[in-house]
Amino acid sequence: MSTVLDLMRHGEPVGGRKYRGQIDDPLSEKGFAQMNAAVGDQAPWTHIVSSPLLRCRSFSEALAERHSLPLTFDPRLQEVGFGVWEGKTAAEIELDAPGTLARFKSDPVHARPAGAEPLASFQARVAAGLDAIVAQHQDQHVLVVGHAGVVRMALAWALHIPLQHAYRIEVASASLTRLRFSKGNASLIFHGGSLPVQ
Repeated sequence: MSTVLDLMRHGEPVGGRKYRGQIDDPLSEKGFAQMNAAVGDQAPWTHIVSSPLLRCRSFSEALAERHSLPLTFDPRLQEVGFGVWEGKTAAEIELDAPGTLARFKSDPVHARPAGAEPLASFQARVAAGLDAIVAQHQDQHVLVVGHAGVVRMALAWALHIPLQHAYRIEVASASLTRLRFSKGNASLIFHGGSLPVQ
C-alpha cells in the first residue's frame, strides 16, 4: 500500500512576485491560467487538500467542483509568516538592507526577518498536516495545493533534507511535485513540472 501526494504551488497572485507570506492576496487571471495549464483536463486524485489562503483556495474550489472531488482546507498548509518582509518585493528588502536576501537564502534558519515564524516551527506544522493526510488517505492519490515554502518543507521533511538547505530548492509558480509514501518511506517521483499525460 502506498499514498501518493501531488504538491502544487499556487500560480501568480494579484500584485506579482513578493514575500507575501500570509497576506491573503487572490490569484490573478494569469495565475489561474497557470494552474489550469499545469493540470490540463486530468484529475487522477481521490481528494484535494488546500491551504485556506485565497491564492490556493479559489483554484482548489474550482477544480474540486469541476471533477466532483472532495475538498478539505488545512490551515497547517499556509505559507510561512515572513514578519516584516510580508508584502515586500525582493528589491524593496534589498534597498532597506543590502545583502539581506543572500544571507537569508544561505542560512534561512538563523537569518530570518524580524517577527518571522521560526523555520523549525513552520516545518513542524507542515509535517503534521502532511502526516495527517498520509494517515487519512492510505492507498490514495491526493492533490495538496499550497505554497513554495510548503513544498520546500514537505521535501525537507520527506527526504530528510537539512532545514538550512531548504531554500536551495526552487519552486516555480503552478508547478507540481510528486511524493510516494510506502511502508514509512518517501520517494520523490518528480519535482517542478506539470501533470504527466496519462
